[in-house]
Amino acid sequence: MEGYNLHPDLIQAVDRILLPQEKIQARIEQLGREISADYSGKSPILVGLLRGGICFFSDLLQAISLPVEIDFLSVSSYSPEMQEIGYVRLMKDLELSISDRHVIFVKDIIDTGLTLNYLLRTLKTRKPASLEVCVLLNKEKRRLIDLPLRYVGFEIPDYYVVGYGLDYQEKYRNLPFIGMLKAEMMRNNH
Repeated sequence: MEGYNLHPDLIQAVDRILLPQEKIQARIEQLGREISADYSGKSPILVGLLRGGICFFSDLLQAISLPVEIDFLSVSSYSPEMQEIGYVRLMKDLELSISDRHVIFVKDIIDTGLTLNYLLRTLKTRKPASLEVCVLLNKEKRRLIDLPLRYVGFEIPDYYVVGYGLDYQEKYRNLPFIGMLKAEMMRNNH
């Protein structure tokens, strides 16, 4: 983790860096150019999912070179078991109307796809002109449901990752890269 000015507790939690900061930023710039080209002449609404996606959402927003509006959703899983079946509770709903608007749903990571499937179904009932997904990290191996992902930053293996907004028990979000969390960190916190 050379080149990063990090507290020793942060360094000790990460097994290795999976995606360095420079690689993340370069890919986000590409995604911003793709979205800007695809939505030329339109003013889409970017919908982010709080909290893990805040870093990605913010950087992607700045990489898009056309007028956009933003809004956020927040969900809460009742328990790990409920999350595994895709049961979530909407904690914060949209403030903007998305009816007849072009919507890009921005998410940090997709693994099983159950939560995203629920959110996309919910958003589709509001009759947007279009609804696409932009995700930074895609864990295809864990997918339980097929989802249409228009923009994908990176395909990653089935590791528990932290950093760049992603957390483990609300820690490690502030790492400037995406790293693999050491297995003993998860064992020590249970």
